[in-house]
Amino acid sequence: MGYLDGFAVTFKKLFKRSDTGRILTVDFPKEKTARPNRLHGRHVLNRYEDGMEKCIGCELCAGVCPANCIYVRGADNDPDDPTSPGERFGFVYEINYLRCIHCDLCVEACPTEAITETKQFAFSFSQRGDAIYTKAELLTDDKGRAQRQPWELWSGEEDEHTSAWMRATSPQGDANFEGVVAWSGELGFGVRAPERGQVADRSSGEDESTVGNPASEGPAASHDADGAH
Repeated sequence: MGYLDGFAVTFKKLFKRSDTGRILTVDFPKEKTARPNRLHGRHVLNRYEDGMEKCIGCELCAGVCPANCIYVRGADNDPDDPTSPGERFGFVYEINYLRCIHCDLCVEACPTEAITETKQFAFSFSQRGDAIYTKAELLTDDKGRAQRQPWELWSGEEDEHTSAWMRATSPQGDANFEGVVAWSGELGFGVRAPERGQVADRSSGEDESTVGNPASEGPAASHDADGAH
C-alpha cells in the first residue's frame, strides 16, 4: 500500500455509523451534542434567591488562580442599601479569558459559592477587550440566568446544570454536601434534588446504580426553595 497505509484508519472510520445507524459526524453548530454535566465553561457571579449578590469581595478566587486571570477589589457595603449580606461586596470583578485555563480552583475556593461555571465554552471575540469579562457581564440577571453576550454561541442545555454539584460528586467532594437540597443560584432553575456523592456510606447494600441519580431520590426532588442550601 505504501503511502496509503497512513490513510487506513481514516478510511476505516470515515463512514462508520453509530448504534442508531447514523453517521457520527455532527453538523456543528446547527446540531450540537450534549455537554458533560461537569464541563468547565464560562463563569457567572451568582445571586441569592432575594437578588442580593453572593460575592463578598474576599479575593480568594484571585489569590488561588494559577493563571492570574481574575482581578477583584472589595468595598464596604452601604448600610442603607447593601449589595451583599456581608460587610463587603465585590466592587470590581474581572476575568481575562485569554488567560483562563478553566481549572475551577476559583469555584472551590469561594466560601459563598458566588462564582461557578456554566457549560458555555464557545467564544468568538472580534476584539481582545471582549475577552475581559467585567462584573456587569458575569453577574446573573434578575431571573438568575447567565447573561448571554453577542460573541457567545449558546444552546439551550448549556445553562441547565450547576457546577456547584461537583462539591459532592467529585472524588474529593465534601460529604457534608451529600443529601442536601441545593439551590441552583447559578442558573435560576430553582431547587436541585440532593446527590449522594462518592464518599457516602453504602454499607446498607443499596444498588449503586441509583446513587447520584436525581430521579431515584424520591420526594426530595419536590422540595421548595425553603429547604434550599
